Amino acid sequence: MLYAQLTQLFDVAEQLTIDIVFDFSHRPGSPQSPIVGWLKGRYDTPMSSPTALENDAVRLDWDHIDTVLLDLDGTLLDLGFDNDFWLDFIPSVYAASQAMTLEQAKADLTPRFRACEGTMSWYCIDYWSRELGLNVEALKRTQAERVAWLPGAQTFLKRLRALGKRLVLLTNSHPQVLKIKDEQTGVTSYLDAAISSHVFQVPKESERFWKAVREVEPFNPQRSLFVDDSPPVLRAAQAAGIRWVRGVRRASAARGGQGRPARDYGDIPVVESVSDLDPGLPWIDGRHDVREGAGHQARRDPTGLPSVEAVDDSHIPPAALR
Repeated sequence: MLYAQLTQLFDVAEQLTIDIVFDFSHRPGSPQSPIVGWLKGRYDTPMSSPTALENDAVRLDWDHIDTVLLDLDGTLLDLGFDNDFWLDFIPSVYAASQAMTLEQAKADLTPRFRACEGTMSWYCIDYWSRELGLNVEALKRTQAERVAWLPGAQTFLKRLRALGKRLVLLTNSHPQVLKIKDEQTGVTSYLDAAISSHVFQVPKESERFWKAVREVEPFNPQRSLFVDDSPPVLRAAQAAGIRWVRGVRRASAARGGQGRPARDYGDIPVVESVSDLDPGLPWIDGRHDVREGAGHQARRDPTGLPSVEAVDDSHIPPAALR
């Protein structure tokens, strides 16, 4: 056995030499380098790059998807608005109201915020208005002009509508906050229905939410896609039997996607943004080719899928708010 192990070691050393000398694209530490496999306790030379395998997991079979269930903040709208509001603006207002420093206010609020994460209280502006002695809804309105779409989200929604998919918003956002954001962006005009978890008094993280939502919005879980930026919510959707579940990594363009620590999505396929799921854009280098802004025009998918121009926004009815 010792001889066999030594033989394997020599083989590895020889292969590493070949790799370093002749294949500069596989530098030590790169995903394709044999060094990576060896450090993980095994040695293998991948026949295909891990990136390609990840891309296969992300791709969707749109012919088998009828309903698209979508999160709001961090999926369609920039989470930077909420990050800045709760992490910076509210502490500053609270500090002034309590005659304390900003540092003292943050030290007071941070553990109170964390204690409520994932509960209805965390998402309820009525709760925080009582807790902090502030009119949170009114304060939200003072900052409303900062509400913004994430890049590519509108195009994504238009494309899906052109394909005849049913678009349903599932959000933990308070109904009054959703109204404020809708006034700024018109997001519900792209949707067939918009449902707030506050109607059921249970958050999307709860199994009870998924049972309740199917009573008001019948859909076939095996022919539905759910997109969200929260791993706990995504796992709850998986547990509820949703076949297609995708996470969104870049929830905030305003903060360069760095508004919070990296989240652990586990085995849930993750994309940078909903643009990466757009069925009408060509798949290039592991993602859909999204080109927005001056001088750029999205290329049409050679498969002949409907273009976003096929949708007349003026005739899109507002979503049925619940």
